[in-house]
Amino acid sequence: MSFGPKAPARPHPHAFPSILRVRAALVLSLFMPAALVAQAGDSTKAQADTALQVERILITAIRASNLAPVSQTTVERSVLAARQFGQDVPLLLANAAPALTAHTETGTNWGYSYLRLRGIDQTRINITLDGVPLNDMEDQVLYFANFADMMSGVQSVQIQRGVGTSTAGTASFAGSINFESMPLARLESGGDLQLQFGSYGAQRVSGAYRASVNDRFAVQVRGGALRTNGYRDHSGVAGGSALVGAGWFGDRNIVKLTAMLGELWDTLSYVGATVAELRQNRRFNPLSPDERDHFGQQMLALSVTRLASPSTSFSTTLYRNSAGGNYDYFAGDDKYRYNLEHAWYGTTGALNSTRGRWQFSLGVNANTYERAHRAWLRPDPAALYRNVGHKDDVSAFAKASYDDGRVHWFADVQARHARFRYQPDPFAGVSGRATSWAFFNPKGGVTVRLGTGLSAYASYGAATREPARSDLFAGDDDMNRGNVDAIGDLSRVRPESVRDAELGVTLSRPALELQANVYRMDFRNSIERIGAPTASGLIPRRNVGAAFRHGIEFDATWRPVPRLSLGANAWLSRNRIEAFDDSTVDPVVVRRNVPPMLTPSVMTVHRAELTLAPFLALGVEGRYQGRSHLDNTGDAARVLPAVYVLDGSARLTAWRYSLVLRGTNLGDSQGYASGSVSSSGTVRYFVLPGRSLFITAGVRF
Repeated sequence: MSFGPKAPARPHPHAFPSILRVRAALVLSLFMPAALVAQAGDSTKAQADTALQVERILITAIRASNLAPVSQTTVERSVLAARQFGQDVPLLLANAAPALTAHTETGTNWGYSYLRLRGIDQTRINITLDGVPLNDMEDQVLYFANFADMMSGVQSVQIQRGVGTSTAGTASFAGSINFESMPLARLESGGDLQLQFGSYGAQRVSGAYRASVNDRFAVQVRGGALRTNGYRDHSGVAGGSALVGAGWFGDRNIVKLTAMLGELWDTLSYVGATVAELRQNRRFNPLSPDERDHFGQQMLALSVTRLASPSTSFSTTLYRNSAGGNYDYFAGDDKYRYNLEHAWYGTTGALNSTRGRWQFSLGVNANTYERAHRAWLRPDPAALYRNVGHKDDVSAFAKASYDDGRVHWFADVQARHARFRYQPDPFAGVSGRATSWAFFNPKGGVTVRLGTGLSAYASYGAATREPARSDLFAGDDDMNRGNVDAIGDLSRVRPESVRDAELGVTLSRPALELQANVYRMDFRNSIERIGAPTASGLIPRRNVGAAFRHGIEFDATWRPVPRLSLGANAWLSRNRIEAFDDSTVDPVVVRRNVPPMLTPSVMTVHRAELTLAPFLALGVEGRYQGRSHLDNTGDAARVLPAVYVLDGSARLTAWRYSLVLRGTNLGDSQGYASGSVSSSGTVRYFVLPGRSLFITAGVRF
């Protein structure tokens, strides 16, 4: 028997500051060039354009260019602003690109939210902000809820599907999501303020101030706060975030400081409800209203960049990411409280160079991480356990492309080494453990220009990633005499790998933009959920051997007349786990050719935006998501039914003022967003919220 309870499904990778030793690899990387030379142009605008180009050097190194043979979608600020009303990032992005699914626990647009890409969970998606990695080192996930209203401060986001191009941090496995904060170059002084009210007690305030002095210094501050009662019973959320950017633009130097911080208070709702419970009360939440959590997270980055010549540039960023807080788990009369605190320090750098038809990018990232895990019984403050996980990561990539008229060749290789060390509780009666991994991830492809605005691409790449901490620990949060034999030497779950082939076509014309692609992803030692969540919500996962995901993706926008825009994306797929031994049943059953969980075979999004007058615009957006399975058994009774949701908006603008009316789930669909299966075989669902209305008033100054 384990000493103390198991941790809930959603281990929070959060932490407050702690002192860490920075490894030698991290220190050595600081010697990359660290001063910016911004060549003076013939005009102030030319200088500003050059500064903007230089400011984005690190982003350019990790993002895919328009010619890269990568299945990608870049969402610019104008689109984000039109669709964003404070909802969590996964919900905003879900309709922006093919093959994305998302849901929240609360049933509203805020609270703990989860994103899947091509049906693959968020632990396998690389996430960065301005080139700085955001995936937690142990759980390999980012909890977007910690940064409420984050998208108000984002300039653009690129979503790469498949292994894509190399970035900093964990390998791109299902894909990557690269956020870009508002650039400081060409910044115009001013600000904005938004006030919002809506269904289920939703309230939000968001504002920003920007200032620029003589094209030498620029600063912008954006902050926001929101709250909601939640659609489900006692699932209220309150949170806030701030994003601060400051930059100095000298004749030959640019230095940029970025800080992001957020805080969340949440009444827990991570357990779904049965159909019988929902028939009695669609908003039913089986957890106690006294089960709560409170977490905060902070990120600080200092970037220095050098334009050594018109064709060569360097960038170095030092960063610190930390978070921490507490969450509850009630088991009968026992009230457990868990505390998590982490901090990691790192540096990432990039070099971009152009030599005739050749373009090169080199990148390096190194970081060191520590997280403390604690648990105790309330109200007794004596700890049941306290253990610490340490993780170090060093990676480097090299990219090269060659443009030969109609043909654009691309190659990319990443090398990465990670080491995890476990420091047990002094009274656990077990010794420490350590393990390490080394990976080599190559990618390559070609893009062929077929005509004006028309091109085709093909690529093939491989990626391998290590298990998360919870995989190594069989879902436990603490190692002790009761479970040490089951956990062993931290090798119970092996790294998983994928081979990804992509073939696509893109068309860009003034009135039509289109991308269509097919893909084939073949997995070895795929890490999948086997078995049901525990009573406290833990998700056990292990290797299942071979699996595949094949599909077709389509994304298009058509403007038949200047005032009308029509758009659609679609995803059709076939996905299978070829075979695995299911030891969760007695006798053991061999599962063959089963569909992976929460991976619909069909999904479509369609939208229309009509500008009736310079001051009035209307929009409508519909989403159909086909049925999917809730576990990996292939049981036809354990499914998430298909669902269709329709949203709409109306935007009124006059001078500096705006008024936006948004309606979600206008058809009042009674469907579900996600679900799970308990150890007894009980199916539980997370409901979609009922018809909702939000009003946002804004002013620019």
